[in-house]
Amino acid sequence: MPEWSTISLFVAAALILVIMPGPNTLYIMTRSAQQGLVAGIASCLGVLVGTLVHVTAAAIGISALLLSSALAFYTLKYAGAAYLVYLGIRTLLAQEQTTTEADPAPEKSLRAAFYQGITVNVLNPKTAVFISAFLPQFIDAGRGSVTAQIFLLGAILVTIGAMSDLTYALLAGKAGKWLRRNVLPLRTQRYLAGGVYLGLGAATALSGALRK
Repeated sequence: MPEWSTISLFVAAALILVIMPGPNTLYIMTRSAQQGLVAGIASCLGVLVGTLVHVTAAAIGISALLLSSALAFYTLKYAGAAYLVYLGIRTLLAQEQTTTEADPAPEKSLRAAFYQGITVNVLNPKTAVFISAFLPQFIDAGRGSVTAQIFLLGAILVTIGAMSDLTYALLAGKAGKWLRRNVLPLRTQRYLAGGVYLGLGAATALSGALRK
């Protein structure tokens, strides 16, 4: 187990890096604003599961293969971009509907938000690069199993990510609820949400280094 001073430094660094919104966070915010807080929470849980997948991959060495193979990296990158574009087109073509506290999102929609959150994160190679490059800086091979230390730091990262993403989901959910009541018609909301997904897909495809 790393020293407490190392863990404290890791927590401070992770807080700074995680709270800056990236594609995963923007996906959560869009879901929450468009479909309500419950859908935002479901998408947040999916993203966190995706992060656990990346942490596990880093622990067993798969992420190292991704880092060393340009083909693997760009295949995953463009698959993720294509999936975000697909979500954007699907949102633009969807029938208009709104979600309120009195009319909660259907279970099918919540499952979709959860599984799409997993997919968006797993297909984001930047998350794999971030975890593979960030976590090892706080590993001390002389203080026990490296794999166990990666899982420990990964669990801390997931916890911090959960707090950050749930906060963004809450804020976006409140903003979306206010907009539905006061400003934007449903069609405009749908176009905005679809535009965000398309923009994220384009940014993912064209970027050199995206945040979480």
